[in-house]
Amino acid sequence: MDDLRIGVIGLGLRKSIGLAAHRPGRGARVVALADTDRSALRANAPRFHKPTLFDDHRALLKDSGADAVIVATPDDTHEQIACDALRAGVPVFVEKPLGITVEQCDTILRTAQQTGTRLYVGHNMRHMGVVRLMRDIIARGIIGEPKTVWVRHFVSYGGDYYFKDWHAERSRTTGLLLQKAAHDLDVIHWLAGGCTQRVNALGDLMVYGDLPRRAPGTPRPEGWLREFTWPPTAHRDLNHSVEVEDVSVMNMRLDNGVIAAYQQCHFAPDYWRNYTVIGTEGRLENFGDRPGDLVKVWNTGPSDYRVEPDVTYRIPDAHGSHGGADGQIMDEFLRFTRDGGHTDTNPVSARMSVAAGVMATRSLRDGGTPYDVPPLDPGLAAYFALGQTTSAR
Repeated sequence: MDDLRIGVIGLGLRKSIGLAAHRPGRGARVVALADTDRSALRANAPRFHKPTLFDDHRALLKDSGADAVIVATPDDTHEQIACDALRAGVPVFVEKPLGITVEQCDTILRTAQQTGTRLYVGHNMRHMGVVRLMRDIIARGIIGEPKTVWVRHFVSYGGDYYFKDWHAERSRTTGLLLQKAAHDLDVIHWLAGGCTQRVNALGDLMVYGDLPRRAPGTPRPEGWLREFTWPPTAHRDLNHSVEVEDVSVMNMRLDNGVIAAYQQCHFAPDYWRNYTVIGTEGRLENFGDRPGDLVKVWNTGPSDYRVEPDVTYRIPDAHGSHGGADGQIMDEFLRFTRDGGHTDTNPVSARMSVAAGVMATRSLRDGGTPYDVPPLDPGLAAYFALGQTTSAR
C-alpha cells in the first residue's frame, strides 16, 4: 500500500496533528507544508522528510499533489481554507472547531455535500481513553439511562494559552465557550446521545481584563508556553485586545431531554476536566483524564456520601500526544481518506458543538437570556448520516 501524500496547512499550536500524520512507509507521509510565517516553515521542515514549502494554502492545493490536507490554522480561517480544499477535490481534516459561527460551519458542510469531497473534523477527545471508557460504561447500562451530565473544566494555563494571542479576540474565536469548550460540548453530546437544543449562560472577564497588554503588532513575550505565570494576576504582556470571558457557566437542554451543565475557569491553579454523568441507576465520575487515572461508579444505594465507589475502572494506557488520541484520530482520518465510510468523529456533531457554544456566548453577553440552537438543514444532516456517500448535486 502506497503512502498517502499529506499536506499540512498551519504550523502553530496544533502542528502535533501533522506530526501524527507523518509515518513514512506506514500509510502516510507529509509532503507539503504551508504557513504564512516563513520562519515557522523553516523551523518545522526538518521534522518531516524534505517537504515542499508554501506560504499560501492555495498554492499547496494546486501544486503539491497532496492526497489530503490537514487544516490547523487559527479558527477564523477554517471556513475559507476548508472550502478551498473541498472545491479542489482534496479530502480535508479540519482541526476543531469547525468554524467560529454557525453560518461558517453550515457553509463548510454544504460545500462538502455539493462537491462530494470527504470532510473530517478533528474532535480528538472522542478517541481519548477517558471518554471512550465513560461511553463504554454508559453503553453497558451500568448507570442506567443518562439523564444529566455535568462538566467542570479547570484551565490553569489559561492566561498563557488564551490571553496572549488571537484567542483573546472575539472576531477570531467568538469566545472561549466555543473555542475551548467545543471539545467538551461534543463529548457531552456523545455521552448523552443527543445534541443541545436550548442554552443559557453567564460569564465575565474577571481577572485578565485589567492586566497590562502589549501594543498591537508586537510579538508574544520571550518564553511563551515554555514559562508559565502564577498567580494569574501577575500576568503581563497580554494580547493587545482582550475581549473573551475568562470564566463561564452554561446550561443546556438536549434534544433527547437530557439536562447538562458546563463550567470553565481560566485562572484555576490546576488543569483537568471533571465529568459526572447521572443515569437512572447510578453515577459515574472521572478522577483525572490521563492513562492510569480512574473512572468511578456508584450504582447501589440510596446512602449517605461514600468516598469508595461500587466499581472502579482504570483509564487504559496509551502513547502519544493528547493521551494517544492524536495518533488514533489520524488512523481514522487516513482510513476515511482511503475508503470513506462512517467515523467516530462527525462533521454534523462538530457543527452542533459550535452552534451550542455560539448561542451560549450570545446568552452570557445578553444577561443569561435563553436561546435555541439553530437546526441543521435536513438535507445536510441526511448526507452526513449516510457517511458522505451520496450527493445532492
